[in-house]
Amino acid sequence: MVTLFPARQAYMGYRTEKDTMGEVEVEESRYWGSQTQRALLHFPQTGEKFPGIFLKALGMVKKAACMANRDCKLLPPDLADVILRAADEVISGKMDEHLPLSVWQSGSGTQTNMNINEVIANRSIELLNGVRGSKSPVHPNDHVNMSQSTNDVFPTAMHVAAVEYLHTSLLPVLEQTGLLLRQKEREYADIIKSGRTHLQDAAPLTLGQEFSGYAHQTEENLRRLRAAGGDLMPVPLGGTAVGTGLNAHPEFAVRAVACLAEITGLPFVCTGNKFALMAGHDSLVQLSGSLNTLACSLVKIANDIRWMGSGPRCGLGELLLPENEPGSSIMPGKINPTQSEVLLMVCAQVTGNHTAVSMAGAGGNFELNVYKPLIIYNILQSMRILAESIKGFNEFCLQGLAPRRDVIERHLRNNLMLVTALNTRVGYDNAAKIARTAFMDDCSLKEAALKLGLITDADFDRLTDPRKMTGPPA
Repeated sequence: MVTLFPARQAYMGYRTEKDTMGEVEVEESRYWGSQTQRALLHFPQTGEKFPGIFLKALGMVKKAACMANRDCKLLPPDLADVILRAADEVISGKMDEHLPLSVWQSGSGTQTNMNINEVIANRSIELLNGVRGSKSPVHPNDHVNMSQSTNDVFPTAMHVAAVEYLHTSLLPVLEQTGLLLRQKEREYADIIKSGRTHLQDAAPLTLGQEFSGYAHQTEENLRRLRAAGGDLMPVPLGGTAVGTGLNAHPEFAVRAVACLAEITGLPFVCTGNKFALMAGHDSLVQLSGSLNTLACSLVKIANDIRWMGSGPRCGLGELLLPENEPGSSIMPGKINPTQSEVLLMVCAQVTGNHTAVSMAGAGGNFELNVYKPLIIYNILQSMRILAESIKGFNEFCLQGLAPRRDVIERHLRNNLMLVTALNTRVGYDNAAKIARTAFMDDCSLKEAALKLGLITDADFDRLTDPRKMTGPPA
């Protein structure tokens, strides 16, 4: 007999549960059973647990499977009714404390699937006034897991959780980012500034044009994420152990996925090839890749904004960032670009998560990928931390940004690369000579050009008008 908490038995009630390997002591207050108890003993419980959105998804899959088994006349209506009630309690989050396992378990997710099965079975038994742990009249395998295997249930729940979190949490805040950036593009349309390439002065553009680039990057990330979410709509439920549908009713898969679509309100469909979605998780790797691409874009945007806001006197100082909190424990009055820094750290984590997901996605052997818990844990974490940090970046940085027009104008006046507009009149080599003379003599471009006798006063003013340089010739 396996006892996980022997020291507690003197003052805490326990029941004995049986499985194919023998007897196990389980706390009487718990809805889980012997297989969950064994997992608590044999796997590292390090605190990385499946988030509620994934447990909810598993509950939805169990509910859909129960409805399909009932409709296929495999599950008696009275048992189906209580299983559905218990599954609803899992979906609502009521049973989360009874779903304690960490992600570090069997690579198929078997222990968490059985944890859900045991909780639903014991709660169903309780609803029928039976004895918790008796497996009668509701059995975790024979009834709750009917027509299923962990190998098709778990990846189906992975798709459900990823799609639902994508649409309810990440996409809405990213859409707001896009709107804010387009708003800034319009507000800054008349502000001409120095461009920068290689971190060096470059030809001018408007601040609005600069922000239009950020907006377009954001909109492209939205497009990629929506496409990746669409590729998760096919699910392998009904494939059972290896994709063949062994032990499932011929109509189970279609019926169960139709029920799942109804429960979730999302257009899930039966995949055309269950072997592919159980042995490989290419669509989830693609979603993770889209999250990684988003992270790369956000690093660019967050870095640009904190650089343009650097200073306020000894940096670029072109943007005034919102003042949210004191920035130093020793330097009074210091304000730091903390929202950018948070976003940068989150993006580094997302990139690390994607590396792990990529390795895990390549870890399928024959009929099963055995990195499923890691894949979904990392993807859901990436979406969660992106959604929360983007939300803060929107509210506490983007919304309150303000241009420092005097600084922008001063930098523009001092920009030697305005000389680029003279290329078509005096040639590249002569234009370079003007820029070099201005830099070495510490004078203006115009003074250098006139000193060298390469252009007239009037032509210089006409050709180097910064506003005319922010687009192709009219």
